[in-house]
Amino acid sequence: MTPSRSPSARRARDIGLDVRAPKSRCDDRHCPFHGRLSLRGQVLEGTVVSTSMQRTAVVERTLLHYVPKYERYEKRRRRYLAHAPPCLPLAVGRRVRIAETRPLSKLVSFCVIEDLGEAARRVRGEEAATREAAAPAPPPTEEA
Repeated sequence: MTPSRSPSARRARDIGLDVRAPKSRCDDRHCPFHGRLSLRGQVLEGTVVSTSMQRTAVVERTLLHYVPKYERYEKRRRRYLAHAPPCLPLAVGRRVRIAETRPLSKLVSFCVIEDLGEAARRVRGEEAATREAAAPAPPPTEEA
């Protein structure tokens, strides 16, 4: 007779992608790890721009598009609404990986599956301010 596992000790299910399962557990039925949601189609990477909706994150990708007339590239961006399971804590400015699912609502057809870490800073002034704060102050000079 095999020992029965309690529901809290149950492991996360394999979602078919090379992604590490989250350590925390959730009871969300739209979670690909702990619920019944299947993934198919595209797997994309982007930056979390907003998490103000309930269990939904806005993920933005920046693309470079070549304009042949001017022989230059222009920046374009695309925003995706993605379901954010409670077992993956997300913050604004994090790089994430999202995978396509069946439509969960009118605009949500992706789900966050992995947190990739901190994204690069977007504002140049913010980078300069952090560098100045980290650099030691020059020694005072004596003026006569």
